[in-house]
Amino acid sequence: MKNLNVRIDERLIHGQVATMWTNILGVNRIIVVDDNVINNETEKEVLKMAKPGNLKLSILSIKGASERIRNGQYNEETILVLVKSPKTINEMVNLGVEIDEVTVGNISKKSDSKEITKSVSINKEEEKCFLDLYDKGIKIYSQMVPNDNRKDFTKLIKGGR
Repeated sequence: MKNLNVRIDERLIHGQVATMWTNILGVNRIIVVDDNVINNETEKEVLKMAKPGNLKLSILSIKGASERIRNGQYNEETILVLVKSPKTINEMVNLGVEIDEVTVGNISKKSDSKEITKSVSINKEEEKCFLDLYDKGIKIYSQMVPNDNRKDFTKLIKGGR
């Protein structure tokens, strides 16, 4: 799908996404893909309030989003897919979703993670997921806001800052 923008950001919809990314990408729909959020009514309400009023919002499971994207349900739209982790993207790709590139915005520091950029820290499982995506031919970039320079995230993981 040519109008599919994929972003990893644990915060999902927040100010930078709502005001900058949606405008610069020209999206008309945000799809939040998360198996936990789909079952959390409070979190779903917060996401609905955080989205810009002129955009459509879908909050879907990994399987549901993958099926809809694969079946062409959103082919006439420009989409921003938001996920919290690379594992979700890996699962979507394994379910047949064609993704060309991923932008990494924010993954918070955990006790078992290493800092890759100021806003991204990953653990071994996340690193493996990113490298699996790279091995599948998916380009991965680090970019917090649209006017920041995009950095090759795979090189950053491998130590080439």
